[in-house]
Amino acid sequence: MMLRSLFLLMAVGCSAALFSQSAPDGGSDNDEKQYCNPVINYSLPDPTVIKGEDGYFYLYATEDIKNVPIHRSKDLVNWDFVGTAFSKTTRPTFEPKGGIWAPDINKIGNRYVLYYSMSVWGGEWTCGVGVAVANQPEGPFIDHGKMFRSNEIKIQNCIDPFYIEDNGKKYLFWGSFHGIYGTELTEDGLALKKDAPILQIAGNAYEGTYIHKRDGYYYLFASIGSCCEGLKSTYTTVVGRSENLFGPYVDKSGRPMLENNHEILIGKNDAFVGNGHNSEIVSDKNGADWVFYHAVSTANPSGRVLMLDRVYWQDGWPYVQGSTPSLKADKPEF
Repeated sequence: MMLRSLFLLMAVGCSAALFSQSAPDGGSDNDEKQYCNPVINYSLPDPTVIKGEDGYFYLYATEDIKNVPIHRSKDLVNWDFVGTAFSKTTRPTFEPKGGIWAPDINKIGNRYVLYYSMSVWGGEWTCGVGVAVANQPEGPFIDHGKMFRSNEIKIQNCIDPFYIEDNGKKYLFWGSFHGIYGTELTEDGLALKKDAPILQIAGNAYEGTYIHKRDGYYYLFASIGSCCEGLKSTYTTVVGRSENLFGPYVDKSGRPMLENNHEILIGKNDAFVGNGHNSEIVSDKNGADWVFYHAVSTANPSGRVLMLDRVYWQDGWPYVQGSTPSLKADKPEF
């Protein structure tokens, strides 16, 4: 109960800011249709989101809140904390002193499947990717353990998993500053497919992979720079595209991401730095696209807060207005 009260207290900043800007008569319709960033004003790094069958969106994040926090919302703006994916007794253990980082939530068949990284800071050869399943998005999740470790597949820093289905097959991508890699999974999505090749699709500048398919192109979103140095963080969200899932991904000039070329999607501004590790793209009822990511607030640089911005499209490429986080914007419509 105390934990929930703390979250509520920390989350009122946006509402208070909007109220303070209201007209003397108590507000305006425009205020009610807008939100301000951050949408959650406490640390929720590396967000991933899915819509449940109950109509709620469920969001998961790196465990700055122990055992992987879960929040839910009907409108992408107002969020309630509903619990954690794991407990002290059910949390993964294949890296005994490791943290659970960068989860990725998916629906495979009738189950919710949560891929996760497990690592200690600097443990780039002992880290790895695991998987857990649940019958409902709020859990409880049952851990199926390690899928692979860096030292087992001889790829350094195997974290930040991302799952995608394409042409009837299931794939997993991952990687952090030593190349982005991908391979096919078994039909249940719980293991790497035996003898399937592991292929590199992007260079060593990137982590936090997300691939979005739209109008015949695959868009590889990723993050560059340092994530976790407070106000010195240089994290930046970038993107490239390809006509094939495994690439080649290129920038607008046709230069390959394998050689660390890309377009910038979200850079810094005076209010927010370290903007990166975006979630899946979510569409509202009008077809507008929205993306979550984390940032460091220059006003309150403790942790990495949850951000929301609309993704626009022009000439086959995504962009965020101004290429930086919004301070205040129109809400998604549901």
